[in-house]
Amino acid sequence: MAVEIKESIKVLLSEIVDYAGLFPPAGLSMPEAVINYATYKNSNYSWMLGRFVVPVARLEEFVESARDFFSRDQTGVWRLSAIGGNNIFETVREVEEFNAKFAPGAIIDMLEVKASSVEEIEKMADAIPPSLDTYFEIPIGPQLGEYVSALASKKRRAKIRTGGITPELFPNSAEIIRFVRTCMAANIPFKATAGLHHPIRCFKPLTYEPNAPKGTMHGFLNLFMATGFARDGFKPMVLEEVLEEEFEEVFEFDDNGACWQKEHYLSLILLEQLRHKGAVSFGSCSFEEPIEDLQKIGLL
Repeated sequence: MAVEIKESIKVLLSEIVDYAGLFPPAGLSMPEAVINYATYKNSNYSWMLGRFVVPVARLEEFVESARDFFSRDQTGVWRLSAIGGNNIFETVREVEEFNAKFAPGAIIDMLEVKASSVEEIEKMADAIPPSLDTYFEIPIGPQLGEYVSALASKKRRAKIRTGGITPELFPNSAEIIRFVRTCMAANIPFKATAGLHHPIRCFKPLTYEPNAPKGTMHGFLNLFMATGFARDGFKPMVLEEVLEEEFEEVFEFDDNGACWQKEHYLSLILLEQLRHKGAVSFGSCSFEEPIEDLQKIGLL
């Protein structure tokens, strides 16, 4: 039986998944990932699909596999998020050449880079055109505040790695909430990547291998709702409780907003602000797994 999708779910989940099928644990070939993205783009859940994530170093390979798809795609532009290489100037050149050659059929309108110092952030930010939304993956250690301040001064965005293929790659709840609150205090939007295949926090295998290690995985509904509450000034202790919530029934959605534990509420306006000024999207090597889980809990 078809589920009537509530307006709050549409707002919260619109273009939320940046498809990263090339990356672990899926690790698909370029042709496989491209075909998947083309399929998702023409599916009933295309409204949840964000960008195709591809390393700059593999753009030529991407074109070989995808050109026939995006050149005749009637559902609109193929938007890409490029993972930058070690040389930021070479990365920018590659991005600009790609856009000049393939827009409007395909366009790189998001860049993801890594930085491990304030100096590196400043140097890279100065080399990247202001019009290109750029997310800097930064360490979430003691210098987090300095990194976020540097991003704010350069009008750039942040990125957090929320998991991996082994348990030790998952930051704890306090670390994630500190990252979220620091970004929100500086009015810095962010995206997340890795370990967010499931909507609700759970204990699951971390890869698709038969004997894969298991671990506690953060839920993307937990993270996005916690970010919304952080924007609304909730205390860290409450935010950690939201992030660690494992019962889907305490998250309620209707056409006017979303609620946790029947008392903490985010209106549609707050959900829209959350998605544009808070948690923008998350990268996932699976698009089907989040959808299947959302269907299981009755939200899709």
